[in-house]
Amino acid sequence: MAHHMPEHGHVAGSSVLEVLLPALALSIAVGAYLLLARQARCRNPALGWSRWRTAGFATAMALLGVALLPPVAPFAHEDFRGHMAQHLLIGMYAPLALVLAAPITLLLRVLPAARGRQLTAVLHSPPARLIAHPVVALALFTGSLAALYFTPLYNATMGNPAGHWLLHAHFLLSGALFAYVVAGPDPAPSRPGVRARLIYLGVAITAHAVISQLMYGGFWVDIHAPIEQVQGGAQIMYYGGDIAELLLAAALVATWRPDHRRPTPRGLITPRESSASA
Repeated sequence: MAHHMPEHGHVAGSSVLEVLLPALALSIAVGAYLLLARQARCRNPALGWSRWRTAGFATAMALLGVALLPPVAPFAHEDFRGHMAQHLLIGMYAPLALVLAAPITLLLRVLPAARGRQLTAVLHSPPARLIAHPVVALALFTGSLAALYFTPLYNATMGNPAGHWLLHAHFLLSGALFAYVVAGPDPAPSRPGVRARLIYLGVAITAHAVISQLMYGGFWVDIHAPIEQVQGGAQIMYYGGDIAELLLAAALVATWRPDHRRPTPRGLITPRESSASA
């Protein structure tokens, strides 16, 4: 474990462009969601759209803003502890809030019937089933952490701005995928029962704990940063990850609904299912 941080090509204060672009993108996303939510309420006033879902989406964008804007973003470039805090915000906390906003259900509410059927067909296509399989989601969510911190991959991405943004995208997408599989209110083609999902969540908790403990002890870790930064980052990962996964478990309980209806054929989403998830 080396005792220096890689050169990032960033100064202490982020450039105006680095601040404006993420802020603009997040603002556009919030505006688009609000517009779709309004359309859903206008299209079916009796059904409406949950303000809790809207609040969840706004919370997700706010958490991403905290992670991608000053002071966290510059700190993440200079200190591994900042990177780990950024990782948790982008990869665990924001994805959970995003998934609880039920964006797929919202789209199904506002799209024309033909487009809605097309979206449903895509969600149930073989590639989508493979990606949304719990084993794949778990591997992307936890397995990539070992590849990142126990190989030279972390140092390579931190020294490359494009690689750094790709890493952010991976954290967000893999975190959202795992949260969607475990506790998402949106319909999913490969979501198992509650007991199985709790097992997958338990495996994820164990994996995060083991990786953070190995990181703290300096075993196999390949991070170019001072030891105190690596150990501090490991503690943030351990305790912050535990809190995020407890929130995910709470979301699983909150979104679980016993189904006493007759089972539908595998891969079929009924209109009642898509509306009940909101």
